[in-house]
Amino acid sequence: MNQPLVEVDGLSLRVSLAGQSIVRDVSFRIGAGEIVGIVGESGSGKTMVARSLMGLQPPAIAVSGGDIRFEGRSLRSLSARELRALRGARLGMVFQEPMTSLNPSMTIGRQLEEPLRLHTRLNAAARRGRILDILRRVGIHDPEGALTAFPHQFSGGMRQRIMLASAMLLRPSLLIADEPTTALDALVQREVLELMLEMVRGESTALLMISHDLPMVARYCDRIIVMRQGEIVEQGPVEEIISRPKHAYTRELLHSMPVRGPARAIAPTLEPVVEVRGLAVEYRVNAGLLARKAVKKALHGVDLAVRPGEIVALVGASGSGKTTLGRCIAGLVPASAGRILFGGEEIKPGSAAWRNYRLNCQMIFQDPFGSLDPRMKIADLVGEALRHERETTAAGKAERVRAILDEVGLDGRYLDRYPHELSGGQRQRVAIARAVIGRPRFVIADEAVSALDVTVRAKVLELIADLQRRYGFSCLFISHDLGVVEQLADRVVVMRDGAIVEEGSRDAVFDAPRSAYTRALLSAIPTLIRTETGVSLNWRFAAEAGAPAAALQ
Repeated sequence: MNQPLVEVDGLSLRVSLAGQSIVRDVSFRIGAGEIVGIVGESGSGKTMVARSLMGLQPPAIAVSGGDIRFEGRSLRSLSARELRALRGARLGMVFQEPMTSLNPSMTIGRQLEEPLRLHTRLNAAARRGRILDILRRVGIHDPEGALTAFPHQFSGGMRQRIMLASAMLLRPSLLIADEPTTALDALVQREVLELMLEMVRGESTALLMISHDLPMVARYCDRIIVMRQGEIVEQGPVEEIISRPKHAYTRELLHSMPVRGPARAIAPTLEPVVEVRGLAVEYRVNAGLLARKAVKKALHGVDLAVRPGEIVALVGASGSGKTTLGRCIAGLVPASAGRILFGGEEIKPGSAAWRNYRLNCQMIFQDPFGSLDPRMKIADLVGEALRHERETTAAGKAERVRAILDEVGLDGRYLDRYPHELSGGQRQRVAIARAVIGRPRFVIADEAVSALDVTVRAKVLELIADLQRRYGFSCLFISHDLGVVEQLADRVVVMRDGAIVEEGSRDAVFDAPRSAYTRALLSAIPTLIRTETGVSLNWRFAAEAGAPAAALQ
Protein backbone atom coordinates (compact mmCIF):
# COMPACT_ATOMS: atom_id res chain seq x y z
CA MET A 1 0.00 0.00 0.00
CA ASN A 2 1.36 3.43 -0.95
CA GLN A 3 0.76 6.47 1.25
CA PRO A 4 -2.15 5.33 3.46
CA LEU A 5 -5.17 7.59 3.79
CA VAL A 6 -5.57 6.70 7.48
CA GLU A 7 -2.85 5.49 9.84
CA VAL A 8 -3.70 4.38 13.37
CA ASP A 9 -0.57 3.67 15.45
CA GLY A 10 -0.76 2.24 18.97
CA LEU A 11 -4.11 3.88 19.77
CA SER A 12 -5.14 3.44 23.41
CA LEU A 13 -8.30 4.75 25.07
CA ARG A 14 -9.27 4.86 28.73
CA VAL A 15 -12.07 6.13 30.94
CA SER A 16 -10.82 9.46 32.28
CA LEU A 17 -12.11 9.24 35.85
CA ALA A 18 -11.88 5.51 36.50
CA GLY A 19 -8.64 5.08 34.58
CA GLN A 20 -9.97 1.86 33.07
CA SER A 21 -8.39 0.94 29.74
CA ILE A 22 -10.94 0.10 27.02
CA VAL A 23 -8.72 0.08 23.89
CA ARG A 24 -5.07 -0.95 23.93
CA ASP A 25 -2.35 -0.51 21.29
CA VAL A 26 -4.57 -0.65 18.19
CA SER A 27 -2.78 -0.17 14.85
CA PHE A 28 -4.03 -0.47 11.26
CA ARG A 29 -3.93 1.30 7.89
CA ILE A 30 -6.61 2.20 5.36
CA GLY A 31 -5.71 3.09 1.78
CA ALA A 32 -7.66 5.37 -0.54
CA GLY A 33 -10.63 3.50 -2.00
CA GLU A 34 -10.09 0.50 0.30
CA ILE A 35 -12.95 -1.18 2.21
CA VAL A 36 -11.99 -2.42 5.67
CA GLY A 37 -14.28 -4.19 8.15
CA ILE A 38 -13.91 -4.28 11.93
CA VAL A 39 -15.65 -7.20 13.62
CA GLY A 40 -15.90 -8.36 17.21
CA GLU A 41 -18.48 -8.88 19.93
CA SER A 42 -20.10 -6.09 21.94
CA GLY A 43 -17.61 -4.31 24.18
CA SER A 44 -14.63 -5.18 21.99
CA GLY A 45 -13.92 -1.47 21.38
CA LYS A 46 -14.62 -1.36 17.65
CA THR A 47 -17.10 1.53 17.83
CA MET A 48 -14.83 3.54 20.15
CA VAL A 49 -11.95 3.17 17.68
CA ALA A 50 -14.18 4.35 14.82
CA ARG A 51 -15.50 7.33 16.79
CA SER A 52 -11.94 8.27 17.73
CA LEU A 53 -11.14 8.73 14.05
CA MET A 54 -13.84 11.41 13.97
CA GLY A 55 -12.98 12.83 17.40
CA LEU A 56 -16.48 11.84 18.53
CA GLN A 57 -15.69 9.56 21.46
CA PRO A 58 -17.70 10.39 24.64
CA PRO A 59 -16.26 13.13 26.87
CA ALA A 60 -15.41 10.55 29.54
CA ILE A 61 -13.19 8.62 27.08
CA ALA A 62 -9.67 10.00 26.63
CA VAL A 63 -6.89 9.03 24.22
CA SER A 64 -4.12 7.74 26.49
CA GLY A 65 -1.61 6.77 23.83
CA GLY A 66 -0.80 6.42 20.14
CA ASP A 67 -1.70 8.59 17.19
CA ILE A 68 -4.23 8.87 14.35
CA ARG A 69 -3.04 10.39 11.07
CA PHE A 70 -5.31 11.37 8.20
CA GLU A 71 -3.54 12.10 4.92
CA GLY A 72 -0.29 12.23 6.89
CA ARG A 73 -1.59 14.80 9.38
CA SER A 74 -2.03 13.94 13.07
CA LEU A 75 -5.65 14.38 14.15
CA ARG A 76 -4.57 14.70 17.76
CA SER A 77 -2.69 17.90 16.93
CA LEU A 78 -5.74 19.61 15.43
CA SER A 79 -7.78 22.19 17.27
CA ALA A 80 -11.49 21.63 17.83
CA ARG A 81 -12.24 24.10 15.01
CA GLU A 82 -9.90 22.33 12.57
CA LEU A 83 -11.43 18.95 13.46
CA ARG A 84 -14.95 20.28 12.87
CA ALA A 85 -13.85 21.47 9.44
CA LEU A 86 -12.74 17.92 8.58
CA ARG A 87 -15.94 16.24 9.80
CA GLY A 88 -18.50 16.03 7.06
CA ALA A 89 -16.19 17.53 4.45
CA ARG A 90 -13.41 14.88 4.51
CA LEU A 91 -14.61 12.44 7.20
CA GLY A 92 -18.17 11.11 6.99
CA MET A 93 -20.05 8.74 9.28
CA VAL A 94 -23.22 6.65 8.98
CA PHE A 95 -24.50 5.78 12.45
CA GLN A 96 -26.21 2.58 13.56
CA GLU A 97 -29.65 4.02 14.31
CA PRO A 98 -30.67 6.74 11.85
CA MET A 99 -33.78 7.70 13.83
CA THR A 100 -31.62 8.91 16.72
CA SER A 101 -29.07 10.52 14.39
CA LEU A 102 -31.56 12.54 12.35
CA ASN A 103 -33.14 15.55 14.06
CA PRO A 104 -36.86 14.71 14.46
CA SER A 105 -37.83 18.41 14.52
CA MET A 106 -36.13 19.34 11.24
CA THR A 107 -37.16 18.51 7.70
CA ILE A 108 -34.87 16.29 5.64
CA GLY A 109 -34.11 19.21 3.32
CA ARG A 110 -32.85 21.42 6.16
CA GLN A 111 -30.74 18.64 7.63
CA LEU A 112 -29.07 17.87 4.30
CA GLU A 113 -28.52 21.54 3.51
CA GLU A 114 -26.70 22.24 6.77
CA PRO A 115 -23.33 20.60 5.84
CA LEU A 116 -23.40 22.31 2.44
CA ARG A 117 -23.85 25.71 4.09
CA LEU A 118 -21.05 25.00 6.56
CA HIS A 119 -18.47 23.51 4.19
CA THR A 120 -19.17 24.99 0.74
CA ARG A 121 -19.85 28.35 -0.91
CA LEU A 122 -22.70 27.07 -3.04
CA ASN A 123 -25.75 29.30 -3.36
CA ALA A 124 -29.24 28.12 -2.36
CA ALA A 125 -30.18 26.87 -5.84
CA ALA A 126 -26.93 24.91 -6.23
CA ARG A 127 -27.33 23.39 -2.75
CA ARG A 128 -30.88 22.30 -3.58
CA GLY A 129 -29.73 20.78 -6.87
CA ARG A 130 -26.98 18.76 -5.22
CA ILE A 131 -29.35 17.54 -2.50
CA LEU A 132 -31.97 16.40 -5.02
CA ASP A 133 -29.28 14.62 -7.03
CA ILE A 134 -27.92 12.70 -4.02
CA LEU A 135 -31.45 11.74 -2.90
CA ARG A 136 -32.13 10.29 -6.36
CA ARG A 137 -28.84 8.38 -6.24
CA VAL A 138 -29.74 6.74 -2.92
CA GLY A 139 -33.11 5.62 -4.27
CA ILE A 140 -35.55 8.15 -2.77
CA HIS A 141 -38.39 8.04 -5.31
CA ASP A 142 -39.80 11.48 -4.53
CA PRO A 143 -36.79 13.68 -3.66
CA GLU A 144 -38.82 16.89 -3.95
CA GLY A 145 -41.33 15.61 -1.43
CA ALA A 146 -38.57 14.30 0.85
CA LEU A 147 -37.17 17.80 1.30
CA THR A 148 -40.26 18.87 3.27
CA ALA A 149 -40.77 15.56 5.09
CA PHE A 150 -39.61 14.61 8.59
CA PRO A 151 -37.57 11.50 9.59
CA HIS A 152 -40.53 9.72 11.21
CA GLN A 153 -42.33 9.68 7.86
CA PHE A 154 -39.80 7.24 6.39
CA SER A 155 -39.16 3.53 6.96
CA GLY A 156 -35.93 2.33 8.58
CA GLY A 157 -34.40 1.50 5.21
CA MET A 158 -35.30 4.91 3.78
CA ARG A 159 -33.87 6.70 6.83
CA GLN A 160 -30.63 4.76 6.42
CA ARG A 161 -30.51 5.86 2.76
CA ILE A 162 -30.96 9.47 3.87
CA MET A 163 -28.13 9.08 6.38
CA LEU A 164 -25.94 7.73 3.58
CA ALA A 165 -26.92 10.67 1.39
CA SER A 166 -26.00 13.07 4.19
CA ALA A 167 -22.60 11.40 4.68
CA MET A 168 -21.77 11.29 0.94
CA LEU A 169 -23.08 14.76 0.10
CA LEU A 170 -19.63 16.36 0.43
CA ARG A 171 -17.80 13.39 -1.12
CA PRO A 172 -15.62 12.57 1.93
CA SER A 173 -12.29 10.78 1.59
CA LEU A 174 -13.20 8.39 4.42
CA LEU A 175 -16.68 7.06 5.24
CA ILE A 176 -17.22 5.25 8.55
CA ALA A 177 -20.31 3.02 8.72
CA ASP A 178 -21.18 1.82 12.23
CA GLU A 179 -23.56 -1.18 12.05
CA PRO A 180 -25.33 0.40 9.04
CA THR A 181 -27.74 -2.49 8.40
CA THR A 182 -28.38 -4.11 11.80
CA ALA A 183 -32.11 -3.38 11.92
CA LEU A 184 -32.81 -3.85 8.19
CA ASP A 185 -34.38 -6.87 6.51
CA ALA A 186 -32.44 -8.93 3.96
CA LEU A 187 -33.69 -7.19 0.82
CA VAL A 188 -33.25 -3.64 2.13
CA GLN A 189 -29.91 -4.58 3.68
CA ARG A 190 -28.50 -5.69 0.35
CA GLU A 191 -29.88 -2.64 -1.44
CA VAL A 192 -28.29 -0.26 1.09
CA LEU A 193 -24.95 -2.08 1.03
CA GLU A 194 -24.77 -2.23 -2.75
CA LEU A 195 -25.67 1.44 -2.91
CA MET A 196 -23.03 2.34 -0.34
CA LEU A 197 -20.35 0.46 -2.25
CA GLU A 198 -21.39 1.97 -5.56
CA MET A 199 -21.11 5.46 -4.11
CA VAL A 200 -17.77 5.01 -2.31
CA ARG A 201 -16.20 3.36 -5.36
CA GLY A 202 -17.53 6.07 -7.64
CA GLU A 203 -15.88 8.72 -5.47
CA SER A 204 -12.76 6.62 -4.58
CA THR A 205 -13.81 6.96 -0.94
CA ALA A 206 -12.29 4.65 1.66
CA LEU A 207 -14.85 2.79 3.77
CA LEU A 208 -14.42 1.58 7.36
CA MET A 209 -17.33 -0.73 8.20
CA ILE A 210 -18.06 -1.78 11.80
CA SER A 211 -20.37 -4.77 12.07
CA HIS A 212 -21.14 -8.07 13.79
CA ASP A 213 -22.64 -9.39 10.52
CA LEU A 214 -19.80 -11.64 9.38
CA PRO A 215 -21.29 -12.74 6.02
CA MET A 216 -21.85 -9.11 5.06
CA VAL A 217 -18.30 -8.10 6.03
CA ALA A 218 -16.83 -11.12 4.23
CA ARG A 219 -18.78 -10.24 1.08
CA TYR A 220 -18.09 -6.54 0.80
CA CYS A 221 -14.73 -5.83 2.49
CA ASP A 222 -11.16 -6.09 1.19
CA ARG A 223 -9.62 -6.59 4.63
CA ILE A 224 -10.93 -7.59 8.07
CA ILE A 225 -9.78 -6.46 11.51
CA VAL A 226 -10.85 -8.71 14.41
CA MET A 227 -11.08 -7.07 17.84
CA ARG A 228 -11.57 -8.57 21.28
CA GLN A 229 -11.60 -6.82 24.66
CA GLY A 230 -10.05 -3.66 23.26
CA GLU A 231 -7.26 -5.29 21.27
CA ILE A 232 -6.73 -6.42 17.68
CA VAL A 233 -6.24 -10.18 17.69
CA GLU A 234 -5.99 -10.65 13.93
CA GLN A 235 -6.17 -8.67 10.68
CA GLY A 236 -5.60 -9.41 7.03
CA PRO A 237 -7.24 -9.97 3.63
CA VAL A 238 -10.81 -11.27 3.76
CA GLU A 239 -10.14 -14.58 2.02
CA GLU A 240 -7.22 -15.36 4.32
CA ILE A 241 -9.07 -14.49 7.54
CA ILE A 242 -12.29 -16.42 6.82
CA SER A 243 -10.72 -19.49 5.19
CA ARG A 244 -7.61 -19.87 7.38
CA PRO A 245 -8.06 -17.94 10.65
CA LYS A 246 -5.02 -18.07 12.89
CA HIS A 247 -6.42 -16.83 16.21
CA ALA A 248 -8.72 -18.99 18.36
CA TYR A 249 -11.14 -16.09 18.88
CA THR A 250 -11.53 -15.56 15.12
CA ARG A 251 -12.33 -19.26 14.75
CA GLU A 252 -14.85 -18.95 17.59
CA LEU A 253 -16.56 -16.02 15.82
CA LEU A 254 -16.75 -17.89 12.53
CA HIS A 255 -18.03 -21.07 14.16
CA SER A 256 -20.72 -19.10 16.02
CA MET A 257 -22.55 -18.52 12.74
CA PRO A 258 -25.95 -20.28 12.60
CA VAL A 259 -25.96 -23.70 10.91
CA ARG A 260 -28.85 -25.91 9.86
CA GLY A 261 -29.38 -28.96 12.03
CA PRO A 262 -31.42 -32.07 11.27
CA ALA A 263 -35.14 -31.52 10.87
CA ARG A 264 -37.33 -32.46 13.83
CA ALA A 265 -40.39 -34.65 13.46
CA ILE A 266 -43.56 -32.70 14.36
CA ALA A 267 -46.75 -34.71 14.05
CA PRO A 268 -48.96 -32.92 11.48
CA THR A 269 -52.13 -34.46 12.91
CA LEU A 270 -51.83 -32.76 16.31
CA GLU A 271 -54.42 -30.10 17.05
CA PRO A 272 -52.83 -26.62 16.89
CA VAL A 273 -52.02 -24.89 20.16
CA VAL A 274 -52.80 -21.53 18.58
CA GLU A 275 -54.63 -20.92 15.32
CA VAL A 276 -55.79 -17.75 13.59
CA ARG A 277 -58.35 -17.66 10.80
CA GLY A 278 -58.99 -14.70 8.53
CA LEU A 279 -57.11 -12.34 10.85
CA ALA A 280 -57.17 -8.73 9.66
CA VAL A 281 -55.83 -5.52 11.19
CA GLU A 282 -56.68 -2.03 9.97
CA TYR A 283 -55.29 1.33 11.04
CA ARG A 284 -56.84 4.73 10.50
CA VAL A 285 -54.26 7.21 9.23
CA ASN A 286 -54.56 10.96 8.77
CA ALA A 287 -54.78 11.73 5.05
CA GLY A 288 -54.54 15.50 5.51
CA LEU A 289 -55.85 18.43 7.50
CA LEU A 290 -59.22 18.63 5.74
CA ALA A 291 -59.43 15.09 4.39
CA ARG A 292 -61.11 12.13 6.01
CA LYS A 293 -58.94 9.63 7.81
CA ALA A 294 -57.91 6.85 5.44
CA VAL A 295 -57.87 3.15 6.33
CA LYS A 296 -54.63 1.22 5.96
CA LYS A 297 -54.72 -2.57 6.06
CA ALA A 298 -51.75 -4.11 7.88
CA LEU A 299 -53.04 -7.72 7.71
CA HIS A 300 -55.24 -9.20 5.01
CA GLY A 301 -57.14 -12.25 6.26
CA VAL A 302 -54.17 -14.26 7.59
CA ASP A 303 -54.56 -17.98 8.39
CA LEU A 304 -51.87 -19.53 10.58
CA ALA A 305 -51.57 -22.53 12.91
CA VAL A 306 -48.82 -23.50 15.36
CA ARG A 307 -48.79 -27.11 16.57
CA PRO A 308 -47.61 -28.39 19.98
CA GLY A 309 -43.84 -28.22 20.42
CA GLU A 310 -43.36 -26.55 17.02
CA ILE A 311 -41.17 -23.53 16.23
CA VAL A 312 -42.70 -21.57 13.37
CA ALA A 313 -40.56 -18.78 11.90
CA LEU A 314 -42.25 -15.71 10.47
CA VAL A 315 -40.06 -13.91 7.91
CA GLY A 316 -40.48 -11.09 5.42
CA ALA A 317 -39.32 -7.58 4.60
CA SER A 318 -39.89 -4.59 6.88
CA GLY A 319 -43.53 -3.56 6.73
CA SER A 320 -44.72 -7.03 5.71
CA GLY A 321 -46.88 -7.34 8.84
CA LYS A 322 -44.77 -9.82 10.83
CA THR A 323 -44.72 -7.86 14.09
CA THR A 324 -48.33 -6.75 13.69
CA LEU A 325 -49.39 -10.39 13.34
CA GLY A 326 -47.38 -11.41 16.41
CA ARG A 327 -48.74 -8.58 18.53
CA CYS A 328 -52.29 -9.24 17.36
CA ILE A 329 -52.01 -12.92 18.32
CA ALA A 330 -50.65 -11.83 21.71
CA GLY A 331 -53.60 -9.50 22.23
CA LEU A 332 -51.51 -6.33 22.09
CA VAL A 333 -53.08 -5.10 18.84
CA PRO A 334 -56.86 -5.40 18.29
CA ALA A 335 -58.02 -7.42 15.30
CA SER A 336 -60.41 -5.80 12.82
CA ALA A 337 -61.69 -9.19 11.68
CA GLY A 338 -60.97 -12.89 12.10
CA ARG A 339 -60.73 -15.38 14.94
CA ILE A 340 -58.05 -16.57 17.37
CA LEU A 341 -58.34 -20.14 18.63
CA PHE A 342 -56.45 -21.55 21.61
CA GLY A 343 -56.58 -25.31 22.03
CA GLY A 344 -59.34 -25.45 19.43
CA GLU A 345 -61.57 -22.99 21.33
CA GLU A 346 -62.25 -19.50 20.04
CA ILE A 347 -61.23 -16.81 22.50
CA LYS A 348 -62.61 -13.31 22.74
CA PRO A 349 -61.21 -10.36 24.70
CA GLY A 350 -62.70 -10.04 28.17
CA SER A 351 -63.78 -13.69 28.51
CA ALA A 352 -62.45 -16.21 31.04
CA ALA A 353 -60.87 -18.13 28.17
CA TRP A 354 -59.07 -14.94 27.13
CA ARG A 355 -57.49 -14.54 30.58
CA ASN A 356 -56.27 -18.14 30.50
CA TYR A 357 -54.91 -17.59 27.00
CA ARG A 358 -53.02 -14.44 27.98
CA LEU A 359 -51.33 -16.37 30.81
CA ASN A 360 -50.32 -19.09 28.36
CA CYS A 361 -49.16 -16.70 25.61
CA GLN A 362 -45.99 -14.81 26.47
CA MET A 363 -43.85 -12.48 24.35
CA ILE A 364 -40.11 -11.85 24.09
CA PHE A 365 -39.58 -8.38 22.65
CA GLN A 366 -36.82 -7.19 20.33
CA ASP A 367 -35.39 -4.62 22.73
CA PRO A 368 -35.15 -6.02 26.27
CA PHE A 369 -33.94 -2.69 27.67
CA GLY A 370 -37.14 -1.05 26.46
CA SER A 371 -39.39 -3.86 27.72
CA LEU A 372 -37.84 -4.18 31.21
CA ASP A 373 -38.80 -1.59 33.85
CA PRO A 374 -35.54 0.23 34.70
CA ARG A 375 -36.77 0.88 38.25
CA MET A 376 -37.22 -2.79 39.15
CA LYS A 377 -34.58 -5.30 40.16
CA ILE A 378 -34.11 -8.46 38.14
CA ALA A 379 -35.70 -10.66 40.82
CA ASP A 380 -38.83 -8.50 40.80
CA LEU A 381 -38.98 -8.29 37.00
CA VAL A 382 -38.90 -12.07 36.61
CA GLY A 383 -41.08 -12.74 39.63
CA GLU A 384 -43.76 -10.34 38.39
CA ALA A 385 -44.78 -12.99 35.84
CA LEU A 386 -45.94 -15.18 38.77
CA ARG A 387 -48.23 -12.59 40.35
CA HIS A 388 -51.37 -14.47 39.22
CA GLU A 389 -50.30 -17.72 40.92
CA ARG A 390 -52.02 -17.03 44.23
CA GLU A 391 -51.53 -20.58 45.54
CA THR A 392 -47.73 -20.27 45.39
CA THR A 393 -46.07 -18.79 48.49
CA ALA A 394 -43.61 -15.90 48.35
CA ALA A 395 -40.78 -18.29 49.23
CA GLY A 396 -41.87 -20.64 46.47
CA LYS A 397 -41.93 -17.82 43.92
CA ALA A 398 -38.47 -16.65 45.00
CA GLU A 399 -37.15 -20.17 44.57
CA ARG A 400 -38.65 -20.44 41.08
CA VAL A 401 -37.07 -17.09 40.14
CA ARG A 402 -33.64 -18.34 41.26
CA ALA A 403 -34.14 -21.60 39.41
CA ILE A 404 -35.16 -20.01 36.09
CA LEU A 405 -32.35 -17.45 36.25
CA ASP A 406 -29.93 -20.31 36.79
CA GLU A 407 -31.41 -22.10 33.76
CA VAL A 408 -30.82 -19.06 31.54
CA GLY A 409 -27.24 -18.73 32.78
CA LEU A 410 -27.66 -15.97 35.39
CA ASP A 411 -26.82 -16.95 38.96
CA GLY A 412 -27.92 -15.39 42.24
CA ARG A 413 -25.55 -12.43 41.84
CA TYR A 414 -27.99 -10.91 39.35
CA LEU A 415 -31.08 -10.97 41.58
CA ASP A 416 -30.51 -7.50 43.05
CA ARG A 417 -29.21 -5.83 39.89
CA TYR A 418 -31.08 -3.41 37.66
CA PRO A 419 -31.43 -3.78 33.86
CA HIS A 420 -28.87 -1.04 33.13
CA GLU A 421 -26.25 -3.05 35.03
CA LEU A 422 -26.50 -5.95 32.56
CA SER A 423 -25.18 -6.41 29.03
CA GLY A 424 -27.51 -6.74 26.04
CA GLY A 425 -27.21 -10.52 26.05
CA GLN A 426 -27.86 -10.73 29.79
CA ARG A 427 -30.94 -8.49 29.49
CA GLN A 428 -32.27 -10.74 26.73
CA ARG A 429 -31.78 -13.74 29.03
CA VAL A 430 -33.83 -11.95 31.69
CA ALA A 431 -36.58 -11.29 29.11
CA ILE A 432 -36.58 -14.99 28.18
CA ALA A 433 -36.72 -16.04 31.85
CA ARG A 434 -39.62 -13.67 32.42
CA ALA A 435 -41.50 -15.17 29.47
CA VAL A 436 -41.07 -18.86 30.36
CA ILE A 437 -41.15 -18.87 34.19
CA GLY A 438 -44.94 -19.30 34.16
CA ARG A 439 -44.62 -22.41 31.93
CA PRO A 440 -46.68 -20.97 29.05
CA ARG A 441 -47.83 -23.17 26.18
CA PHE A 442 -47.05 -20.56 23.54
CA VAL A 443 -44.21 -18.01 23.23
CA ILE A 444 -43.86 -15.25 20.62
CA ALA A 445 -40.26 -14.10 20.07
CA ASP A 446 -40.13 -10.85 18.08
CA GLU A 447 -36.61 -10.27 16.68
CA ALA A 448 -35.26 -11.63 19.97
CA VAL A 449 -31.63 -11.85 18.80
CA SER A 450 -31.37 -9.23 16.04
CA ALA A 451 -29.41 -6.72 18.15
CA LEU A 452 -26.96 -9.24 19.62
CA ASP A 453 -23.45 -9.90 18.41
CA VAL A 454 -22.43 -13.23 16.90
CA THR A 455 -21.23 -15.15 19.95
CA VAL A 456 -23.97 -13.88 22.28
CA ARG A 457 -26.60 -14.59 19.63
CA ALA A 458 -25.39 -18.18 19.32
CA LYS A 459 -25.67 -18.68 23.09
CA VAL A 460 -29.16 -17.13 23.26
CA LEU A 461 -30.36 -19.30 20.35
CA GLU A 462 -29.05 -22.40 22.11
CA LEU A 463 -30.84 -21.24 25.26
CA ILE A 464 -34.18 -20.77 23.46
CA ALA A 465 -33.88 -24.19 21.79
CA ASP A 466 -32.92 -25.85 25.09
CA LEU A 467 -35.81 -24.28 27.04
CA GLN A 468 -38.22 -25.15 24.24
CA ARG A 469 -37.17 -28.80 24.37
CA ARG A 470 -37.30 -28.83 28.16
CA TYR A 471 -40.73 -27.21 28.62
CA GLY A 472 -42.30 -28.12 25.29
CA PHE A 473 -43.85 -24.75 24.52
CA SER A 474 -44.73 -23.82 20.95
CA CYS A 475 -43.01 -20.78 19.52
CA LEU A 476 -43.71 -18.17 16.85
CA PHE A 477 -40.25 -16.84 16.01
CA ILE A 478 -40.32 -13.51 14.14
CA SER A 479 -37.02 -12.61 12.46
CA HIS A 480 -35.38 -11.03 9.44
CA ASP A 481 -32.16 -13.01 10.04
CA LEU A 482 -32.51 -15.98 7.69
CA GLY A 483 -29.45 -17.74 9.13
CA VAL A 484 -31.07 -17.78 12.57
CA VAL A 485 -34.35 -19.03 11.08
CA GLU A 486 -32.53 -21.82 9.25
CA GLN A 487 -30.97 -23.00 12.51
CA LEU A 488 -34.02 -22.80 14.78
CA ALA A 489 -37.25 -23.24 12.82
CA ASP A 490 -39.29 -26.36 12.08
CA ARG A 491 -41.59 -24.52 9.68
CA VAL A 492 -41.24 -21.19 7.85
CA VAL A 493 -44.00 -18.72 6.95
CA VAL A 494 -43.15 -15.92 4.51
CA MET A 495 -45.14 -12.67 4.63
CA ARG A 496 -45.40 -9.81 2.17
CA ASP A 497 -47.67 -6.75 2.32
CA GLY A 498 -49.77 -8.17 5.15
CA ALA A 499 -50.41 -11.57 3.57
CA ILE A 500 -48.76 -14.99 3.61
CA VAL A 501 -47.13 -15.77 0.26
CA GLU A 502 -45.53 -19.11 1.16
CA GLU A 503 -45.26 -21.57 4.01
CA GLY A 504 -43.80 -25.01 4.49
CA SER A 505 -41.16 -27.01 6.29
CA ARG A 506 -37.82 -25.28 6.83
CA ASP A 507 -36.01 -27.52 4.36
CA ALA A 508 -38.70 -27.13 1.68
CA VAL A 509 -38.76 -23.33 1.90
CA PHE A 510 -34.98 -22.90 2.03
CA ASP A 511 -34.09 -25.51 -0.58
CA ALA A 512 -36.99 -25.25 -3.04
CA PRO A 513 -39.01 -22.06 -2.51
CA ARG A 514 -42.08 -21.74 -4.71
CA SER A 515 -42.51 -17.97 -4.49
CA ALA A 516 -40.24 -15.59 -6.40
CA TYR A 517 -40.37 -13.27 -3.40
CA THR A 518 -39.04 -16.02 -1.11
CA ARG A 519 -36.21 -16.71 -3.55
CA ALA A 520 -35.37 -13.00 -3.57
CA LEU A 521 -35.25 -12.94 0.25
CA LEU A 522 -33.02 -16.03 0.44
CA SER A 523 -30.66 -14.80 -2.26
CA ALA A 524 -30.26 -11.28 -0.86
CA ILE A 525 -27.63 -12.04 1.77
CA PRO A 526 -24.62 -14.40 1.54
CA THR A 527 -24.04 -17.26 3.95
CA LEU A 528 -20.88 -18.71 5.44
CA ILE A 529 -20.36 -22.45 5.06
CA ARG A 530 -18.03 -24.18 7.50
CA THR A 531 -14.90 -25.84 6.12
CA GLU A 532 -12.13 -27.84 7.78
CA THR A 533 -10.04 -24.73 8.47
CA GLY A 534 -12.57 -21.88 8.47
CA VAL A 535 -15.58 -20.86 6.37
CA SER A 536 -16.34 -20.13 2.72
CA LEU A 537 -18.70 -17.56 1.22
CA ASN A 538 -21.83 -18.87 -0.48
CA TRP A 539 -24.93 -17.43 -2.17
CA ARG A 540 -28.32 -19.12 -2.37
CA PHE A 541 -29.84 -19.13 -5.87
CA ALA A 542 -26.95 -16.94 -7.03
CA ALA A 543 -27.90 -17.10 -10.70
CA GLU A 544 -31.40 -15.75 -10.07
CA ALA A 545 -30.12 -13.10 -7.67
CA GLY A 546 -27.61 -11.77 -10.16
CA ALA A 547 -24.87 -11.84 -7.53
CA PRO A 548 -21.57 -10.26 -8.57
CA ALA A 549 -19.08 -12.74 -9.97
CA ALA A 550 -16.59 -11.94 -7.22
CA ALA A 551 -19.09 -13.16 -4.65
CA LEU A 552 -19.31 -16.58 -6.27
CA GLN A 553 -15.61 -17.37 -6.30
